[in-house]
Amino acid sequence: MILQDEAGLRRTLETMADEIARAAPPGAPVGIVGIRRRGEVLARRLRAMLEARGVALHHGALDITLYRDDLSTIGPNAMLRGTEIAFDVRDHWIVLVDDVLYTGRSVRAALDALVDLGRPRAIRLAVLVDRGWRELPIHADFVGLKVETTAHQIIKVKVHEVDGEDGIECVESE
Repeated sequence: MILQDEAGLRRTLETMADEIARAAPPGAPVGIVGIRRRGEVLARRLRAMLEARGVALHHGALDITLYRDDLSTIGPNAMLRGTEIAFDVRDHWIVLVDDVLYTGRSVRAALDALVDLGRPRAIRLAVLVDRGWRELPIHADFVGLKVETTAHQIIKVKVHEVDGEDGIECVESE
């Protein structure tokens, strides 16, 4: 089932950018960091939208592979993409961006990876889709779309830069 097409995804990101711009503390250094892979793409898009709204910010991409709690099960299949954050996160108001919030385990790994780089003033979580089913006490501060799913459904976020098209789908797992 298609939840959003390209235009819907763009409108959702614009709304999220408005919310983030309103929440950013005046005068505080702001950073936007995307969790690799699709979170990185979404963070780049949000960055452009935030800059268009007059928010000056730093940006980066975070690789959480080595922080995952299931690393031992994926072992040699783990693909490292590298963290690229060319600013000091200390004292920054950070917006951490991911595509889908599910169990919360990826976000937990991202928080560990980010804090290893320094102590930000604050970290806020922005997700395109919150599908529920949390296993950890983690919530998003900025949510594009909240979808009630079953345990047998998967949310697929497609971005042009990775998938050749934009959109959000809910599909039954195989």
